[in-house]
Amino acid sequence: MKTVAIIQARMGSTRLRGKVLMDLGGHPVLEWCVRAARAAPGVDEVWVATSTLPADDAITSWCRDHDVDFWRGSETDVLDRFWQCALAAFPEYDPPPQAFILRLTGDCPFLDPQVIGGVVRLLKAEPYLGVADADYRYCSNVSPRTYPDGLDVEGFTLATLGWAHKHATRQIDRECVTTFIERNRSRFPAETLINPIPGMQDERWVLDTGDDLQVCTLIAQEWPWEKGPPSMLDILGIYDRRPTMRDINKHHPMNERYFDALAEEPIYARSYERSQAQFEKAREIIPLAAQTFSKSYLQYPQPSPLFLSHGQGALVWDIDGNEYVDLVSALLPNILGSRDADVDQAVRKQLAAGISFSLATELEAKLAETLCRLIPCAEMVRFGKTGTDVTTAAVRLARAFTGRDKILICGGYHGWADWSVERNLGVPKDVSTLTFRIPFGSRGETNSAQAKEFAAVIVEPESDPDYLQYLRDWCTQHGALLIFDEVVTGFRLDLGGAQKLYGVTPDLATFGKAMANGMPLSALVGRRNIMKRMEPPDNIFFSGTMFGETLSLAAAIATIKKLERDDIIQKLWWVGSHLAAKAKALVADYSLRDVITFSGQPPFWRVHFRDDQIAALFRKEMIASGTLIAASHNICAAHGPSEITRVLRSYDHALGVIRDAIDNNNIAERLAGATVGPMVRAS
Repeated sequence: MKTVAIIQARMGSTRLRGKVLMDLGGHPVLEWCVRAARAAPGVDEVWVATSTLPADDAITSWCRDHDVDFWRGSETDVLDRFWQCALAAFPEYDPPPQAFILRLTGDCPFLDPQVIGGVVRLLKAEPYLGVADADYRYCSNVSPRTYPDGLDVEGFTLATLGWAHKHATRQIDRECVTTFIERNRSRFPAETLINPIPGMQDERWVLDTGDDLQVCTLIAQEWPWEKGPPSMLDILGIYDRRPTMRDINKHHPMNERYFDALAEEPIYARSYERSQAQFEKAREIIPLAAQTFSKSYLQYPQPSPLFLSHGQGALVWDIDGNEYVDLVSALLPNILGSRDADVDQAVRKQLAAGISFSLATELEAKLAETLCRLIPCAEMVRFGKTGTDVTTAAVRLARAFTGRDKILICGGYHGWADWSVERNLGVPKDVSTLTFRIPFGSRGETNSAQAKEFAAVIVEPESDPDYLQYLRDWCTQHGALLIFDEVVTGFRLDLGGAQKLYGVTPDLATFGKAMANGMPLSALVGRRNIMKRMEPPDNIFFSGTMFGETLSLAAAIATIKKLERDDIIQKLWWVGSHLAAKAKALVADYSLRDVITFSGQPPFWRVHFRDDQIAALFRKEMIASGTLIAASHNICAAHGPSEITRVLRSYDHALGVIRDAIDNNNIAERLAGATVGPMVRAS
């Protein structure tokens, strides 16, 4: 068993040329890196991988003078350079069993030997033994990032690196060494070393700019070379003494050049072989091969990605290793983006205390108090797990409170329960006949003689405050309860929901999706005198073993805190408006305004198509060009300039294909028989 740390180093940095040999406390930056790697537990050898450019002669000269093994290879094909260096470090490659590689970079002078050792230990951990394809694995402390930028460590087996070297074809994968491995989590099981200290992912201790050099110089002054490699805690102690150091370089975005390169990358051919194979396997044991109708194969023309492996921010990866800007956002729950650091930390903290308990917890009241403070109609709160849980509870509560049975649905989708579902196979007719439907915006049908028979009107309050006020007045006049289904609009249009945004207060309201940033949680809120009917002695029954599950409650508290603290919803409106304006302009440029239209509000724009064939071709080409989308712009806080640039590039591509297909009357031919099924929503 042998572990080799390979440090990437070159003189030709775009932002700070020659940085790896710059002086820090009387020693070059590269020497700080080599010393830390050699001090790390479990590291047997340290190599430096540099390029064959003349400028990098200085690096190899330093390595010779300091007895450091090195390899020189391609300047542009860094993956090949790294692979050849690994082969030099393992001359017996056949491959040898349990050959481990660490990737470090020469712009991280303050690498912590104990953190490096932690990744080594994780890479060699027992859970891998006996696992199929155990030779293929990837461990790091960067996915997700919980350590400072500058303590980055990635580890993998030699077999993993060899597989990537053989199969990676995108230029960005050849330049970045581990992006192909990290993207292919289905092929390479991944583990992450998590930092127990919260908030460390925002620290910047890397050397990439002149500002970074100033910070690193100050750290080296505070931590003389003679004291040995500093630990993360040692450097935090320096910041405790000199907290203003953070202001010097905190404005520099992390990995900016990488994301710029992604935004400029040409459209590349995608394969979905693993998705298709997994689909055939899953369909044998799972009807629909998915748990959610709107996440199933029915929504995307095949072949398309059908299974995702992981996400980060506004990006997701399928099990074939393809990357997408995610405009589905898990059907709207991911309001902050995948793996949000603050929410993940809250979940980990609660996980250390427990998940489900034999009695209630304080978290329930803490979250309920927050909802009552933010939501106009909320005087009392009960929690569920899904939108269907709480809309069904709201309807049952309305029936109990009014003594009436009939429910009026004003458009929209309100869950899969018997009272609400339109696909009513298996629903008794006696139940269906108690539910009446009218289109959103309709007024005439509500003036019927049966008005006094309705227990409640339920509506998704996405738009049209005048109509919502009309419903409020109508319900008050006829003694019915007004229920706002804010599962979609809640914590997306406004912290207090659409009712706060539009100034129309319902009697009851339901929330979910965005409230917990992907964790399963929903809430029914409303007037005290109505909600009290959920409490004995004369109460409706609404109870669930998992309704008070604590990880989701903790996630919701953290999510709402961040939404409020960072004014996230205002950002959603701005980004959504910008994207919609640019998308509409492209639709106009391609003369497709009679084919594709938009409606809704900026944080959640709906996209409408002339027919299902156009919808199928649109999704097919958006996916082919790197954007996962169904029929709406589900904006999240992680959608930044790079992601929006990529989405608009996908729009440009997809609309060009649609325009050409219409002009040549060959839409069906381009689809090659592929179709999309109906959406869940009726409107």
